Amino acid sequence: MGALTRIAMIASVSLLTACAAPPPRQAANESIEKVPVKVALENGGTASGDLVVTVFTPAGAGKHPLIVINHGRAGDPAGRAKLGRARYTSASQFFADAGFVVAVPVRLGYGATGGPDLETSGPCGDRRFTPMFDRAASQISQVVQAMSQRPDVDASRIVVLGQSVGGGSTVALAAQNPPGVKAAINFAGGSGGDPVRSPGKPCGPDRLQATYAAYGQATRLPMLWIYTENDLYWGPDWPKQWVAAYNQAGGHATFVPMGPDGENGHSLFTHSPQKWKPIVAKFLREQGFSICLLYTSDAADDLLCV
Repeated sequence: MGALTRIAMIASVSLLTACAAPPPRQAANESIEKVPVKVALENGGTASGDLVVTVFTPAGAGKHPLIVINHGRAGDPAGRAKLGRARYTSASQFFADAGFVVAVPVRLGYGATGGPDLETSGPCGDRRFTPMFDRAASQISQVVQAMSQRPDVDASRIVVLGQSVGGGSTVALAAQNPPGVKAAINFAGGSGGDPVRSPGKPCGPDRLQATYAAYGQATRLPMLWIYTENDLYWGPDWPKQWVAAYNQAGGHATFVPMGPDGENGHSLFTHSPQKWKPIVAKFLREQGFSICLLYTSDAADDLLCV
């Protein structure tokens, strides 16, 4: 083989490699909005306030699908105040890369929003999960409605996602079958866990199971539930019983059990996004969302088109 032929072959291979490389990653535009909400209380009154919502917008003109990401709950007031302005930067960038407008609200009683704490569920021996989740879901629903009015949002293509108490609240919202919401994702959803004093043994898990079953009876939305084997809040078994009760009651949840992640798998959503991104992308594709995005694996950055 001549020298010129070898040079031509090398140039050809280099060109193919360049063509196959992922496009440069663009940071999503980040802004802050405030969404006024009113929440009905069990005593007949209402609580109100302006939720601080961090919004990430993707590159490109036109209307985009919307995803609303909902935070969990610290066990003490200082921890709830410390939340500040929830951003979930890695996940938000992931979904913005996929073409979503991303909204991350801070609910009443937390961080930058402040105001009354509406998400207490009672003592360990007498947990009342449904009212707590419904109060949170009411706020999430109002954020969805407000974000749907944006000129860059396709109000017919919405996804709601939540982690921990935010996951349980997302299950509650899905039971409302809100207009435009096509799918919902629950990461480690629940309430009543204490990873320090009673790891893997949450308060009132049977009551939470009944709450999930009631939501499953009402919802028509497809859901993705992701839990890890070493979640120190719930343990490995209760989430399986919760999703079984949910689906047996009429729900439509795909349950994905994940192996151990770090010291406490409850934090998978923020700790190991590389593990869940392909699973979430596949689920969203099944719900009709076209995704072509850059995600980071252990080896390198890869372009995932589904």
